[in-house]
Amino acid sequence: MPESPIVVTECERLPQAGSERYWFALGTRSRHEKKVLALLEAKGVETFLPLISQLHRWSDRKKLVRVPLFPGYLFVRLDGTTDVRLRALETRGIVGFVGSGGKGLPIPDKQIEDIQTVLASQAPCTLFPFLRAGQRVRIRGGCLDGIEGILVARNDDRSLVISVEPILQSVAIRIEGYEIEVLAPPRSSAA
Repeated sequence: MPESPIVVTECERLPQAGSERYWFALGTRSRHEKKVLALLEAKGVETFLPLISQLHRWSDRKKLVRVPLFPGYLFVRLDGTTDVRLRALETRGIVGFVGSGGKGLPIPDKQIEDIQTVLASQAPCTLFPFLRAGQRVRIRGGCLDGIEGILVARNDDRSLVISVEPILQSVAIRIEGYEIEVLAPPRSSAA
């Protein structure tokens, strides 16, 4: 049964500063992340699908499988023009942009870069419940130098939580042995 196309009635145009591009999260159909990635790349769209290795066990074998770190999501880097955003939305398997009214919220480059650095370092990481409050810290030294996140402690285990705010997902990494510095708390918006 063919899927019905997504109809978009309005796309918000982002502020343009030359040809500046922004990272956005796209929601995908369940277990379609890799298929959507291939389709978007074929269209020439810059993509990022964070993958981790997990050991899957069946009754007759075990296998190391690459699975999405954030199931149901992948990231695209687009400019703010409506035609580019529509081209991405028309891809089979995409549910829509993540954000207010399905228009998508730009994700700061630093959040994507931090996830890429953690994955490249092969530091063990796991999904972690999204936190809105907590002390922001930055790692100083070692292969994770400059990574920022929220410091949490569980049973004497210190972890750093890196959050990707528009998709309300976080990754926790153990930071035992790393030096950290406290960052200024984010300013709250005045109503």
